Amino acid sequence: MGSAEIHPPAGLACPRFPDDLAAFMSYPVNGSCPDDEPLAQRLLLRGCEPLPRRRCRPAAPPDPAAPLPLPDALWTLPPDRSVHWSAYSCKSFRCLVDRRRSPSFDDCKDCFDILDGSRERRRWVAPSDNPLDFSIDDVLLAADPVGSVRIGLDIGGGSGTFAVRMRERNVTIVSTTMNLNGPFSSFMAARGVVPLYLSVSQRLPFFDNTLDLVHSMHVLSNWIPTTLLHFTLFDIYRVLRPGGLFWLDHFFFVEPQMGEYVPVIDCVGFKKLRWEVGRKLDRGPELREMYISALLQKPLKNSW
Repeated sequence: MGSAEIHPPAGLACPRFPDDLAAFMSYPVNGSCPDDEPLAQRLLLRGCEPLPRRRCRPAAPPDPAAPLPLPDALWTLPPDRSVHWSAYSCKSFRCLVDRRRSPSFDDCKDCFDILDGSRERRRWVAPSDNPLDFSIDDVLLAADPVGSVRIGLDIGGGSGTFAVRMRERNVTIVSTTMNLNGPFSSFMAARGVVPLYLSVSQRLPFFDNTLDLVHSMHVLSNWIPTTLLHFTLFDIYRVLRPGGLFWLDHFFFVEPQMGEYVPVIDCVGFKKLRWEVGRKLDRGPELREMYISALLQKPLKNSW
């Protein structure tokens, strides 16, 4: 996707990619938009955010299905007719569920399986003896006072399960998502939670000191340039209210990078409520891969 170098948005990133930008803006006014979701995402991931507005109608499913009612929608696969599939290698939700068995890499490849017994169904709620696995209920109990987490953001929300679990606990979560070889935005919306279509290179679209909770699992990891991670952490601090919680969930890095990332996290000014470091062993111990899971709190008093 050309995202090895990400340019923080300052109104200048879009013109850096004139060919992609010209292709994106070549469309018939008042007509149908090009079917160009991969192009749009390529621009987003390069820091061209927000995308320029267009005066055209995007492609939609030819025979769209009505959404399922709540609460049934939370844990039911949506009808295939709810998605325009042209940008994805899978053309049905059954295909997306089955690709969890594939040896090839796909972003969040098992998180479309929300059926009984799946890992996604157990995530954040099943008991675990791994100290890296915080539960939603334990995090909510850490709020001061208990019950003060009401609204929040999930950065890189996958298929929306974190937002769904929070909805079941009367907490409203909006989730950022990209559609990297899967209809993540459509899937979230079909489940009845709110997808926010933006990448980590954009300033969070919330006012200062407003959110009770920000959560991120895997998206904030060592694939992000360190300077951009630094900007992102300060932006999370900005949008949290005093006393708000930042749940850094399974931050991935390689052991020699510990000395690089810990000071970046520490300098922002969060109070550490929980801090767990452990090995990531799914690809073998010889790679020296690591995780940090942390529950951090914005101070109640100004840090400046």
